[in-house]
Amino acid sequence: MKKILLVEDDEAIVTSLTDFLAEEGFTAEAVSHQAAAVKKLQEESYQLALLDISLAGGSGFNVCAEAKKAGLPVIFLTATAEESSVVKGLDMGADDYIVKPFRPRELLSRINNVLRHYRQATLVTIGSLTVDTDRGTASKGGKEISLSALEYRILLLFLNNRGLVITRNKLLEDIWDIAGDFVNDNTLTVYIKRLREKIEDDPAKPEIIKTVRGIGYRMD
Repeated sequence: MKKILLVEDDEAIVTSLTDFLAEEGFTAEAVSHQAAAVKKLQEESYQLALLDISLAGGSGFNVCAEAKKAGLPVIFLTATAEESSVVKGLDMGADDYIVKPFRPRELLSRINNVLRHYRQATLVTIGSLTVDTDRGTASKGGKEISLSALEYRILLLFLNNRGLVITRNKLLEDIWDIAGDFVNDNTLTVYIKRLREKIEDDPAKPEIIKTVRGIGYRMD
């Protein structure tokens, strides 16, 4: 079964949507607060996130940012078609949105459409490195690489921001979010070194994760 994270604080919608999706071959795990959603995304694997924009315990936009770190497709469930909200969601990387009240069959069609497009882009190849974001695995020269959860999330962060410079502060913030503990600058250096040792042909002369002196790193 495909697993979906449903972030919605309307109990009636949660009940009806969970039952409907189960009939269509999906397992929907529902939470109603931002903190619980972020925790789920950091600890479990999903194929897609359905996010209400307005939450009692925060904002769906914040959950969207976390989902995108994990490489997940996102569909917003919104009570308003206000242009500013829609544009903000799409600019953050959301893949689609649907306005409440919605017809379950229409939502199902949108879910399948987003997943279909995502499956076409799940294999990312950089040189001899291949990352399968659907399975959450990486291989080099056809041989699977053993990555820790933190190493894989750092790799995903680079993949989702290819061509952009990622500062060390940004990486430190994301590692802290994932680990739940304080991570200092020296620890970050160790994580990057270990990841390079696993994915680079020559870790001493990295071609995948390049250093941008005085700023951070970049993956082309």
